[in-house]
Amino acid sequence: MSKSILSSVAKNLHASEAGVRLLISISLGLPIALLHKYIFYQKCPIRQHIFFTVCGVLICIWNYGINTFHSAVAVLVTYCVLKCFGGTSISVLFTFAFNMIYLLWGYYVTSTSDYDIKWTMPQCVLTLRLIGLTFNVFDGQKPPEKLSALQKQVALKEKPTFLEIVAFIYFPGSFLVGPQFNMKRYLDYVYGQQVIDDKSDESNEKRAAALNNSLVPGIIRMLTGFVYLALYQLSVLYIPDQYILSTKFQQHNFLIRLLLIGFWGHFNLYKYIACWLLAEGVCTAFGLTYNGEDEKGQPLWNGCENVKLLQFEMATKFNDYIMSFNINTNTWSAEYIYKRLKFLGSRLYSQFFTLLFLAVWHGFHSGYYICFFLEFIIMYMEKDIIQILEKHQKLLKLLEKHPQLQILCNIFLKIYTFIFMGYSLVPFILLSYRRYHQVYSSVYYCGHIIYLSYPFISILIKKFLFKKNAPRRSNSNAANSIKDE
Repeated sequence: MSKSILSSVAKNLHASEAGVRLLISISLGLPIALLHKYIFYQKCPIRQHIFFTVCGVLICIWNYGINTFHSAVAVLVTYCVLKCFGGTSISVLFTFAFNMIYLLWGYYVTSTSDYDIKWTMPQCVLTLRLIGLTFNVFDGQKPPEKLSALQKQVALKEKPTFLEIVAFIYFPGSFLVGPQFNMKRYLDYVYGQQVIDDKSDESNEKRAAALNNSLVPGIIRMLTGFVYLALYQLSVLYIPDQYILSTKFQQHNFLIRLLLIGFWGHFNLYKYIACWLLAEGVCTAFGLTYNGEDEKGQPLWNGCENVKLLQFEMATKFNDYIMSFNINTNTWSAEYIYKRLKFLGSRLYSQFFTLLFLAVWHGFHSGYYICFFLEFIIMYMEKDIIQILEKHQKLLKLLEKHPQLQILCNIFLKIYTFIFMGYSLVPFILLSYRRYHQVYSSVYYCGHIIYLSYPFISILIKKFLFKKNAPRRSNSNAANSIKDE
């Protein structure tokens, strides 16, 4: 496709040329999946590795040209480290440091004031994948009793070959935008050893039938992605980034400004959701996302699920957003960063450094750090309030007796999370201090005031709700003794 055609399509869609190229590249995974299914699937693994590598590299070259060199360097260095040091702590530390430094260098030399679709985008996906691979090889050398349940599932007792690593990294369904998945899932897929409940012939037949019929659920997931893409494009027409920064936006009253920020932030997430759904649909069409069967015996295709749409749209807590959005990256962070920081002896510290890692992984823009800091303090407040409410039995009984109060609470929580989710995304979307400061100033930094002051307010809340009962008991005992006399 010529550059002029791409430019005209991008102009008609009010999108960037790089964005249109990216969407086409992700969608190309579907015909590639069809070709694989009817020619290579369940055939020679080496041929499958070569097929995935060639397709992935060609897509990468079409998007990033000579900059494909950067991903090749990362793969080659990681393989050499594993070859020399195997599953040791040295290999983990070196791979972690090298890939993160290389990625940050890429951000430094390519960064602008806007969100750019450049070679650093697939490089950030590749960085997590290579670090996770090294951890998996490292875990494979440990005794099983020292591993968690999930670590046992993904640990690699043998070092993958160079061809296996290259094919895993350039897998055409996930190289550009994810989803993240581990090497074990890829190898099981290629070698025909995906999840089965038992080893009976019936289970094997069900698995084979499900994988042969993976095309329909994959296409459905992709169509859902196109719906979200259309909704995002419509939202950009009505509430573009420029509008949030305009004087017309500031002419609205305070509550309307907050509500507009909520809508703007929510619909901005749709571009990520759309890309993930398209990529997940491609992986499902391949059959990679097969995850056994549900309680009704129906095949599960959630092995690479990156967004839970119903939970995301119906969220009434910030934790609902976190648990339903970018699931695979969150799972990766939990397994390879958060749980590996146990030696700190504090969940709060582990959470803080995990979010700091994610901010660094995204780049140097100050907006990333403000966004993840807001996530940290918002989640601290939410967890603390939930713990307080769970201990307040009178309030819980009141809600049980009056369901209408519970409905009102849910409506309030929905509006609250909708608005302040958009509020917390302002720096993530606008990136530079000058721009997100302008938006936050227009709403008087109200979210920052609420969340930063909460640790002090919580002291008063706890004192008010949980007054010490010891004096009351002594007074009641004295009164009873007087009555007895």
